[in-house]
Amino acid sequence: MARLFSEREIRAVAIFLPLAGVVIALLLFARPRADSAAARIAEAEMEVRRDSTARFQFDPNTVDYDQLLQLGFSKREAVSLIKYRASGKVFRIPEDVALCYGISDSMFRAIRPWIRIGRKYAIAPRQYRTGRRIAEPIPPSPFRIDTVGVRYLQAIGALTKRQAEAFVRWRDLSGIYDMDELRECYVVSDSVAAALEPYIIFPEREVPPIEQPVELNSADSATLRSVVGIGPRTVETIMHYRERLGGFVRVEQLAEVPGVTESNYEKILKQIYCDSCKIRKIDINFADPKTMGRHPYIPPRMLRKILKARQLKGGWSTAEELIEEKIMTREEAARLAPYLDFGSQQPSGGPADE
Repeated sequence: MARLFSEREIRAVAIFLPLAGVVIALLLFARPRADSAAARIAEAEMEVRRDSTARFQFDPNTVDYDQLLQLGFSKREAVSLIKYRASGKVFRIPEDVALCYGISDSMFRAIRPWIRIGRKYAIAPRQYRTGRRIAEPIPPSPFRIDTVGVRYLQAIGALTKRQAEAFVRWRDLSGIYDMDELRECYVVSDSVAAALEPYIIFPEREVPPIEQPVELNSADSATLRSVVGIGPRTVETIMHYRERLGGFVRVEQLAEVPGVTESNYEKILKQIYCDSCKIRKIDINFADPKTMGRHPYIPPRMLRKILKARQLKGGWSTAEELIEEKIMTREEAARLAPYLDFGSQQPSGGPADE
Protein backbone atom coordinates (compact mmCIF):
# COMPACT_ATOMS: atom_id res chain seq x y z
CA MET A 1 0.00 0.00 0.00
CA ALA A 2 1.38 3.39 -1.02
CA ARG A 3 2.10 5.99 1.66
CA LEU A 4 0.09 9.21 1.75
CA PHE A 5 3.08 11.35 2.77
CA SER A 6 6.71 10.94 2.02
CA GLU A 7 9.27 10.83 4.78
CA ARG A 8 10.42 14.32 3.84
CA GLU A 9 6.90 15.68 4.26
CA ILE A 10 6.50 13.88 7.56
CA ARG A 11 9.73 15.40 8.84
CA ALA A 12 8.57 18.87 7.73
CA VAL A 13 5.26 18.49 9.55
CA ALA A 14 7.07 17.23 12.63
CA ILE A 15 9.23 20.34 12.65
CA PHE A 16 6.36 22.76 11.82
CA LEU A 17 3.93 21.63 14.54
CA PRO A 18 6.24 22.37 17.50
CA LEU A 19 7.13 25.74 15.98
CA ALA A 20 3.45 26.62 15.48
CA GLY A 21 2.76 25.68 19.12
CA VAL A 22 5.54 27.95 20.32
CA VAL A 23 4.21 30.87 18.24
CA ILE A 24 0.66 30.38 19.53
CA ALA A 25 1.92 30.21 23.11
CA LEU A 26 3.88 33.45 22.66
CA LEU A 27 0.84 35.18 21.22
CA LEU A 28 -1.31 34.07 24.14
CA PHE A 29 1.21 35.24 26.72
CA ALA A 30 1.82 38.53 24.87
CA ARG A 31 -1.92 39.43 24.68
CA PRO A 32 -2.77 42.19 27.22
CA ARG A 33 -4.97 40.96 29.99
CA ALA A 34 -7.70 43.05 31.57
CA ASP A 35 -6.44 44.23 34.92
CA SER A 36 -9.56 44.20 37.09
CA ALA A 37 -7.71 45.91 39.93
CA ALA A 38 -6.60 48.77 37.66
CA ALA A 39 -10.13 49.12 36.31
CA ARG A 40 -11.50 49.40 39.83
CA ILE A 41 -8.91 52.04 40.70
CA ALA A 42 -9.75 54.04 37.55
CA GLU A 43 -13.47 53.81 38.35
CA ALA A 44 -12.83 54.97 41.90
CA GLU A 45 -10.78 57.92 40.64
CA MET A 46 -13.64 58.83 38.30
CA GLU A 47 -16.10 58.76 41.21
CA VAL A 48 -13.81 60.98 43.26
CA ARG A 49 -13.51 63.42 40.36
CA ARG A 50 -17.28 63.49 39.95
CA ASP A 51 -17.87 63.96 43.65
CA SER A 52 -15.44 66.90 43.75
CA THR A 53 -17.06 68.64 40.76
CA ALA A 54 -18.87 71.90 41.52
CA ARG A 55 -22.44 70.94 40.71
CA PHE A 56 -25.33 73.25 39.81
CA GLN A 57 -28.96 72.78 38.86
CA PHE A 58 -29.53 72.01 35.18
CA ASP A 59 -32.22 70.98 32.74
CA PRO A 60 -31.08 68.00 30.59
CA ASN A 61 -33.29 69.35 27.79
CA THR A 62 -31.29 72.58 27.46
CA VAL A 63 -27.85 71.97 29.03
CA ASP A 64 -24.93 72.28 26.61
CA TYR A 65 -21.75 70.23 26.18
CA ASP A 66 -19.44 72.48 28.23
CA GLN A 67 -21.90 72.58 31.13
CA LEU A 68 -22.12 68.79 31.11
CA LEU A 69 -18.34 68.58 31.44
CA GLN A 70 -18.48 71.03 34.35
CA LEU A 71 -21.07 68.79 36.00
CA GLY A 72 -18.63 65.87 35.93
CA PHE A 73 -19.76 64.08 32.76
CA SER A 74 -17.08 62.40 30.71
CA LYS A 75 -16.81 63.45 27.07
CA ARG A 76 -18.47 60.20 25.99
CA GLU A 77 -21.35 60.65 28.44
CA ALA A 78 -21.85 64.28 27.41
CA VAL A 79 -21.93 63.41 23.68
CA SER A 80 -24.27 60.49 24.39
CA LEU A 81 -26.80 62.73 26.17
CA ILE A 82 -26.69 65.38 23.44
CA LYS A 83 -27.13 62.74 20.68
CA TYR A 84 -30.03 61.24 22.64
CA ARG A 85 -31.65 64.66 22.74
CA ALA A 86 -30.87 65.38 19.06
CA SER A 87 -32.72 62.21 18.05
CA GLY A 88 -35.95 63.85 19.24
CA LYS A 89 -36.04 62.49 22.78
CA VAL A 90 -37.31 64.73 25.58
CA PHE A 91 -36.56 64.35 29.26
CA ARG A 92 -39.93 64.59 31.03
CA ILE A 93 -38.83 63.37 34.44
CA PRO A 94 -35.32 63.12 35.99
CA GLU A 95 -35.35 59.32 35.68
CA ASP A 96 -35.40 59.66 31.87
CA VAL A 97 -31.71 60.60 32.07
CA ALA A 98 -30.91 57.09 33.33
CA LEU A 99 -32.31 55.69 30.05
CA CYS A 100 -29.74 57.60 28.01
CA TYR A 101 -27.13 55.21 26.58
CA GLY A 102 -23.75 55.62 28.24
CA ILE A 103 -25.02 57.16 31.52
CA SER A 104 -24.08 54.71 34.28
CA ASP A 105 -26.22 54.14 37.36
CA SER A 106 -23.53 55.65 39.57
CA MET A 107 -23.41 58.78 37.43
CA PHE A 108 -27.19 59.13 37.49
CA ARG A 109 -27.28 58.81 41.28
CA ALA A 110 -24.63 61.54 41.53
CA ILE A 111 -26.47 64.05 39.32
CA ARG A 112 -30.06 63.19 40.30
CA PRO A 113 -30.32 65.89 43.03
CA TRP A 114 -29.29 68.57 40.53
CA ILE A 115 -31.74 67.76 37.72
CA ARG A 116 -34.54 70.32 37.25
CA ILE A 117 -36.96 69.70 34.40
CA GLY A 118 -38.29 73.03 33.07
CA ARG A 119 -42.00 73.73 32.99
CA LYS A 120 -41.91 73.59 29.17
CA TYR A 121 -40.83 69.94 29.20
CA ALA A 122 -42.10 68.54 32.50
CA ILE A 123 -45.23 66.45 32.74
CA ALA A 124 -47.86 68.93 33.88
CA PRO A 125 -49.97 68.04 36.92
CA ARG A 126 -53.68 67.61 36.46
CA GLN A 127 -54.42 70.69 38.52
CA TYR A 128 -52.05 73.52 39.26
CA ARG A 129 -51.89 74.59 42.86
CA THR A 130 -52.62 78.29 43.44
CA GLY A 131 -49.29 78.66 45.19
CA ARG A 132 -47.25 76.90 42.52
CA ARG A 133 -44.02 78.73 41.85
CA ILE A 134 -43.43 80.06 38.35
CA ALA A 135 -39.89 79.28 37.27
CA GLU A 136 -39.30 82.27 34.96
CA PRO A 137 -40.86 85.75 35.49
CA ILE A 138 -43.02 87.08 32.70
CA PRO A 139 -42.26 90.55 31.24
CA PRO A 140 -44.31 93.26 33.00
CA SER A 141 -46.90 95.32 31.16
CA PRO A 142 -48.91 98.37 32.29
CA PHE A 143 -51.28 97.53 35.14
CA ARG A 144 -53.59 99.33 37.56
CA ILE A 145 -52.16 99.40 41.05
CA ASP A 146 -55.64 99.46 42.61
CA THR A 147 -56.73 96.16 41.02
CA VAL A 148 -53.52 94.17 40.47
CA GLY A 149 -53.55 90.74 42.13
CA VAL A 150 -51.07 88.61 44.05
CA ARG A 151 -50.48 86.20 41.17
CA TYR A 152 -49.48 88.95 38.74
CA LEU A 153 -47.06 90.63 41.15
CA GLN A 154 -45.52 87.22 41.80
CA ALA A 155 -45.45 86.27 38.10
CA ILE A 156 -43.48 89.35 37.01
CA GLY A 157 -40.94 88.68 39.76
CA ALA A 158 -41.63 91.92 41.66
CA LEU A 159 -42.63 90.33 44.97
CA THR A 160 -42.78 86.92 46.58
CA LYS A 161 -46.17 85.42 47.31
CA ARG A 162 -46.07 86.47 50.95
CA GLN A 163 -44.91 90.00 50.07
CA ALA A 164 -47.60 90.35 47.39
CA GLU A 165 -50.30 89.27 49.84
CA ALA A 166 -49.08 91.83 52.38
CA PHE A 167 -48.99 94.50 49.68
CA VAL A 168 -52.59 93.83 48.60
CA ARG A 169 -53.78 94.03 52.22
CA TRP A 170 -51.92 97.33 52.65
CA ARG A 171 -53.35 98.73 49.42
CA ASP A 172 -56.94 97.76 50.17
CA LEU A 173 -56.67 99.29 53.64
CA SER A 174 -54.86 102.55 52.83
CA GLY A 175 -55.18 103.10 49.08
CA ILE A 176 -52.24 103.95 46.78
CA TYR A 177 -52.46 106.97 44.51
CA ASP A 178 -48.85 107.94 43.76
CA MET A 179 -45.26 106.72 43.98
CA ASP A 180 -44.71 108.21 47.44
CA GLU A 181 -47.60 106.20 48.83
CA LEU A 182 -46.34 103.10 47.02
CA ARG A 183 -42.93 103.43 48.69
CA GLU A 184 -44.58 103.77 52.09
CA CYS A 185 -45.58 100.09 51.88
CA TYR A 186 -42.99 98.22 53.95
CA VAL A 187 -42.66 95.27 51.50
CA VAL A 188 -41.83 97.49 48.50
CA SER A 189 -38.13 98.39 48.32
CA ASP A 190 -36.86 101.46 46.47
CA SER A 191 -35.39 99.29 43.71
CA VAL A 192 -38.69 97.44 43.18
CA ALA A 193 -40.63 100.72 43.14
CA ALA A 194 -38.23 102.18 40.55
CA ALA A 195 -38.53 99.05 38.36
CA LEU A 196 -42.35 99.09 38.50
CA GLU A 197 -42.84 102.84 38.05
CA PRO A 198 -42.97 102.80 34.20
CA TYR A 199 -45.80 100.22 34.27
CA ILE A 200 -48.03 101.43 37.13
CA ILE A 201 -51.35 103.13 36.38
CA PHE A 202 -52.59 104.96 39.47
CA PRO A 203 -56.28 105.56 40.09
CA GLU A 204 -57.56 109.12 40.08
CA ARG A 205 -58.15 110.49 43.54
CA GLU A 206 -60.85 113.02 44.02
CA VAL A 207 -59.36 116.26 45.28
CA PRO A 208 -61.44 117.51 48.21
CA PRO A 209 -62.57 121.12 47.99
CA ILE A 210 -59.96 123.46 49.45
CA GLU A 211 -61.26 125.79 52.12
CA GLN A 212 -57.99 127.73 52.23
CA PRO A 213 -55.12 127.22 49.74
CA VAL A 214 -51.71 126.53 51.27
CA GLU A 215 -49.08 129.28 51.07
CA LEU A 216 -46.03 127.53 49.67
CA ASN A 217 -43.31 129.68 51.25
CA SER A 218 -44.51 129.64 54.86
CA ALA A 219 -46.08 126.16 55.11
CA ASP A 220 -44.43 123.63 57.42
CA SER A 221 -44.04 119.94 56.58
CA ALA A 222 -47.39 118.94 58.12
CA THR A 223 -49.25 121.62 56.16
CA LEU A 224 -47.56 120.63 52.91
CA ARG A 225 -48.37 116.98 53.56
CA SER A 226 -52.06 117.86 53.71
CA VAL A 227 -51.93 118.86 50.04
CA VAL A 228 -53.17 116.01 47.85
CA GLY A 229 -50.31 114.90 45.61
CA ILE A 230 -47.51 115.73 48.05
CA GLY A 231 -46.19 112.64 49.81
CA PRO A 232 -43.73 112.45 52.73
CA ARG A 233 -40.67 112.22 50.49
CA THR A 234 -41.86 115.01 48.22
CA VAL A 235 -42.38 117.24 51.27
CA GLU A 236 -38.71 116.91 52.21
CA THR A 237 -37.61 117.60 48.62
CA ILE A 238 -39.85 120.69 48.33
CA MET A 239 -38.62 122.16 51.62
CA HIS A 240 -34.97 121.53 50.70
CA TYR A 241 -35.42 123.18 47.31
CA ARG A 242 -37.32 126.09 48.88
CA GLU A 243 -34.41 126.69 51.26
CA ARG A 244 -31.85 126.73 48.42
CA LEU A 245 -34.08 128.92 46.25
CA GLY A 246 -34.97 131.43 48.96
CA GLY A 247 -38.68 130.83 48.41
CA PHE A 248 -41.01 130.45 45.45
CA VAL A 249 -41.93 133.50 43.36
CA ARG A 250 -44.46 131.57 41.27
CA VAL A 251 -46.27 128.31 41.90
CA GLU A 252 -45.03 127.09 38.50
CA GLN A 253 -41.54 126.77 40.00
CA LEU A 254 -42.79 123.70 41.84
CA ALA A 255 -42.33 121.78 38.57
CA GLU A 256 -38.55 122.23 39.05
CA VAL A 257 -38.58 120.17 42.23
CA PRO A 258 -37.24 116.61 41.67
CA GLY A 259 -39.90 113.99 42.40
CA VAL A 260 -42.93 116.13 41.52
CA THR A 261 -44.57 114.21 38.67
CA GLU A 262 -46.65 115.84 35.97
CA SER A 263 -49.92 114.33 37.20
CA ASN A 264 -49.26 115.37 40.81
CA TYR A 265 -48.17 118.83 39.70
CA GLU A 266 -51.57 119.48 38.13
CA LYS A 267 -53.33 118.47 41.35
CA ILE A 268 -51.02 120.49 43.59
CA LEU A 269 -51.45 123.74 41.63
CA LYS A 270 -55.13 123.88 42.57
CA GLN A 271 -54.33 123.76 46.28
CA ILE A 272 -51.44 126.21 46.74
CA TYR A 273 -50.43 129.82 46.18
CA CYS A 274 -47.23 131.87 46.63
CA ASP A 275 -46.57 135.05 48.55
CA SER A 276 -43.55 136.46 46.71
CA CYS A 277 -42.96 139.00 49.48
CA LYS A 278 -41.68 136.15 51.66
CA ILE A 279 -38.75 135.19 49.43
CA ARG A 280 -35.16 135.65 50.61
CA LYS A 281 -32.95 137.76 48.34
CA ILE A 282 -29.19 137.70 47.70
CA ASP A 283 -27.16 140.90 47.80
CA ILE A 284 -25.12 140.22 44.70
CA ASN A 285 -22.62 143.00 45.53
CA PHE A 286 -21.71 141.68 48.99
CA ALA A 287 -22.95 138.04 49.38
CA ASP A 288 -20.24 135.48 49.99
CA PRO A 289 -19.52 132.84 47.30
CA LYS A 290 -20.89 129.99 49.42
CA THR A 291 -24.30 131.67 49.78
CA MET A 292 -24.54 132.40 46.06
CA GLY A 293 -23.28 128.94 45.08
CA ARG A 294 -26.17 127.26 46.92
CA HIS A 295 -28.78 128.98 44.76
CA PRO A 296 -30.09 126.63 42.01
CA TYR A 297 -30.20 129.50 39.47
CA ILE A 298 -26.48 130.35 39.88
CA PRO A 299 -24.42 127.56 38.28
CA PRO A 300 -20.64 127.39 38.89
CA ARG A 301 -19.86 129.01 35.52
CA MET A 302 -21.96 132.07 36.34
CA LEU A 303 -20.60 132.26 39.90
CA ARG A 304 -17.02 132.44 38.65
CA LYS A 305 -17.90 135.30 36.30
CA ILE A 306 -19.72 137.20 39.07
CA LEU A 307 -16.83 136.92 41.52
CA LYS A 308 -14.21 137.89 38.96
CA ALA A 309 -16.14 140.90 37.66
CA ARG A 310 -17.17 142.01 41.15
CA GLN A 311 -13.59 141.99 42.33
CA LEU A 312 -12.59 144.24 39.43
CA LYS A 313 -15.65 146.49 39.21
CA GLY A 314 -17.01 146.49 42.75
CA GLY A 315 -20.67 145.75 42.00
CA TRP A 316 -23.75 146.44 39.91
CA SER A 317 -26.91 148.50 40.15
CA THR A 318 -29.24 146.57 37.85
CA ALA A 319 -29.59 143.15 36.26
CA GLU A 320 -29.22 144.84 32.87
CA GLU A 321 -25.57 145.53 33.68
CA LEU A 322 -24.98 141.84 34.28
CA ILE A 323 -26.44 141.09 30.86
CA GLU A 324 -24.34 143.76 29.13
CA GLU A 325 -21.16 142.39 30.71
CA LYS A 326 -22.14 138.89 29.47
CA ILE A 327 -22.14 137.46 32.97
CA MET A 328 -25.56 135.93 32.33
CA THR A 329 -28.01 135.68 29.46
CA ARG A 330 -31.25 137.62 29.36
CA GLU A 331 -33.23 134.46 30.16
CA GLU A 332 -30.99 133.66 33.13
CA ALA A 333 -31.29 137.23 34.38
CA ALA A 334 -35.09 137.20 34.10
CA ARG A 335 -35.25 134.02 36.18
CA LEU A 336 -32.75 135.19 38.80
CA ALA A 337 -33.76 138.88 39.04
CA PRO A 338 -36.51 138.40 41.69
CA TYR A 339 -33.86 136.96 44.03
CA LEU A 340 -31.25 139.70 43.54
CA ASP A 341 -30.76 142.68 45.83
CA PHE A 342 -28.32 145.24 44.44
CA GLY A 343 -28.23 147.52 47.48
CA SER A 344 -25.34 149.91 47.07
CA GLN A 345 -22.19 149.16 45.13
CA GLN A 346 -19.13 148.15 47.09
CA PRO A 347 -16.64 151.03 47.09
CA SER A 348 -13.37 150.60 45.24
CA GLY A 349 -10.68 149.03 47.39
CA GLY A 350 -13.21 147.29 49.66
CA PRO A 351 -12.69 143.88 51.22
CA ALA A 352 -11.93 141.11 48.74
CA ASP A 353 -14.36 138.29 48.03
CA GLU A 354 -13.76 134.97 49.65
